Amino acid sequence: MDMKKQDAARKSALLDRWERRTQTPLLLLAIAFAVAYAVPIVRPDVDPTLHRLCWIAEWTVWGAFALDYGLRLYWTADRIAFVRGQPLALVAVVLPLVQPLRLLRLVATLLLAGQRARMAAQVRLTTYAVGAVLGLLTFGSLAVLEVERDSPDSNIHTLGDATWWAFTTMTTVGYGDHAPTTGLGRLLAVGLMLSGIALLGVVTANIAAWFIARFERDDAIERRQTAAIEALTAEVHALREELAELTAARTQAVAEPPVSSPRS
Repeated sequence: MDMKKQDAARKSALLDRWERRTQTPLLLLAIAFAVAYAVPIVRPDVDPTLHRLCWIAEWTVWGAFALDYGLRLYWTADRIAFVRGQPLALVAVVLPLVQPLRLLRLVATLLLAGQRARMAAQVRLTTYAVGAVLGLLTFGSLAVLEVERDSPDSNIHTLGDATWWAFTTMTTVGYGDHAPTTGLGRLLAVGLMLSGIALLGVVTANIAAWFIARFERDDAIERRQTAAIEALTAEVHALREELAELTAARTQAVAEPPVSSPRS
């Protein structure tokens, strides 16, 4: 039993040390992955050697994230709870292995990077919201450009067109000047619209929660100040009453003549 406890403590220490030391490197790898993913799409006429280097970089970075997930799964004490507690990380590890879902590699990598962030709750929520907006805009732009550029009926041919379309779609404005014509492009549009609505709800709820917490904190401070003022007022009244009693007793003592002792 002692050996099992020691082994669990050792693995827990290794897990904590690994997470602290690899958080920043994995974030940088996620950025490198996004660049390697974007270059062949933005520049389809890029040199084949650079194209292959980007492909190698994608899978190398992905291998690093998969290794990170595997090591954390091995070092955790309750593996079933670990898998259940981080379903997005498991989905992110599995998705890129399915070739038809290649477009989801960037989203999967961003999910893993988000799972590895160790921040305070409010900072994490804000970071997730900002990161999700930027990630979805980037992914939506690159993905729709990749699937729509060669379509004969499409009017999305440049990165600027794709970025504008992604922004208007994600905000559910939908001017209609740019729209996907392929089935996969329309599927991407549906996903981007739903994601935009969900993110808007998260941001709105976060702002409302911040205001409520601020008002509750202000109310608590006001209640404490009111209680302190009431206690101070009660103490002043008590001191006044005590002073009045002492003054009355002294006045009475001065007014009464001294009692003379009888002579024997």
